[in-house]
Amino acid sequence: MQPARLDLPVIPGTTTRQPLLLMQPSYLYKPIAAIQRTAPLLITVPGHGLPSEWPVWFEDVVGWSELRSDKTRQPFRIARTVDADTIELNGLNGLNQKASGGVLVYQPPVDLTGCTGLLRITSKDGAVLDLTTENGGLLIQGPGQLLVVITPAQADVLALARSDYWLDLTMSDGSVMRWLQGDVVVGTGGAHGC
Repeated sequence: MQPARLDLPVIPGTTTRQPLLLMQPSYLYKPIAAIQRTAPLLITVPGHGLPSEWPVWFEDVVGWSELRSDKTRQPFRIARTVDADTIELNGLNGLNQKASGGVLVYQPPVDLTGCTGLLRITSKDGAVLDLTTENGGLLIQGPGQLLVVITPAQADVLALARSDYWLDLTMSDGSVMRWLQGDVVVGTGGAHGC
């Protein structure tokens, strides 16, 4: 498997809490039972099996072109799990829509049960920072969900030299898989419009 490439943003003097979602390569397709006329939009998909805050697409929906999306050409939306049969799309208002049918499409999360992880950051001057599931720098938050935690002191050190990183996971069967790699991008922070 070729590791995905993703830059890791860091702002000196601040705590970095970067979520990572690890997905299986195959897609699941779940029929939509109802697209409710609510704000935010609620969609009934019996037994969807979706973790909360997960990327999704909707195919073959009738009556609302903005909701339809092609997983190979369009960005995903983030769905929040309401219950075992209902998801919410907070960014959409369905009050005046008359949509129906279609399927929910998503890539299931990687099973991280019994998994350990190592995210190694290496600077061009040879310094190494290991963030692991054992030292609290890499937290398993749920199925397919990791959180990278970099302290302000660690972020200050990373700002001194250009760095890159890689993420290896040791699965419950002992196999080691490289999932991600990329550059550590040091920013200055700021706000919208600055």
